[in-house]
Amino acid sequence: MVENAPFLSCQHAGLTVEGYSRAAVQSYWRIPELKVGFDLGAQPWDFMGTGTWMLTHTHLDHVAALPVYVARRRMMRMEPPRIYLPAYAVEDVRRLLLVMQRLDRGRMICELKGVEPGDEWELARDHVVTTFATTHTIPSVGYMIWDRRRKLKEEYQGLPGERIRDLRLSGTEVTREVRVPLLCYTGDTNPEGLDAYPPAFEAKILITELSFIRPNHRREKIHKFGHMHLDDFIERAERFQNELIVCGHLSTRYHPNEVRRVVEARLPPRLRERMKLWL
Repeated sequence: MVENAPFLSCQHAGLTVEGYSRAAVQSYWRIPELKVGFDLGAQPWDFMGTGTWMLTHTHLDHVAALPVYVARRRMMRMEPPRIYLPAYAVEDVRRLLLVMQRLDRGRMICELKGVEPGDEWELARDHVVTTFATTHTIPSVGYMIWDRRRKLKEEYQGLPGERIRDLRLSGTEVTREVRVPLLCYTGDTNPEGLDAYPPAFEAKILITELSFIRPNHRREKIHKFGHMHLDDFIERAERFQNELIVCGHLSTRYHPNEVRRVVEARLPPRLRERMKLWL
């Protein structure tokens, strides 16, 4: 039997969020309907079929399983995966894979795509990915997946179908692109990473971190190390317009029952009912 890494799962708005995240242990997430994953702190065997991964930064609890994943894909004769990661780390990660190739005696074949905040690429016909800067102890990025549609321009709304057809055939652009923020993944960040990127508060699904919950844990120290405290969510309760907020990366010093009890007692009801604690 193949030993498998643990993962939890929930569904919302036609999407499945799968993964597991614990601070300093491992973080990995997958959205099977979008055929993408985020971070590779571990690599469940069930996730191997997903060929596109987006890494936020290079701390080991977010990238340690990258060589394992690449090697498994080769072993199973699957297409080499595509890995997006911060541009500064591409060459070091390439060297890491070459070292593992020498040790493992098996080729580490993948496509490494360096990204910078503000980059954009097409994920599928109806989906576009953009990157944004997050705030951690090393350079890091978050990822937003947008739902992209074509909508008839306002000036042509109400015209007969034949007229719109004729305009289109004449070369007139009768539609415009409309984007709706669908899913946002921040990885590790302090509140500045959210505050500097307003669409994160508007995405239908937000996957982010909530590392600390106890009132006696000093927020200035937590923020210095690039993480979030429960009070950061409480202060921004009115800004979160997301339908679902998945909060992982809880510190290992907390028992799940303590997390549930504190969040239940302190979080405003309207925010609490949309928050999913990944425990």
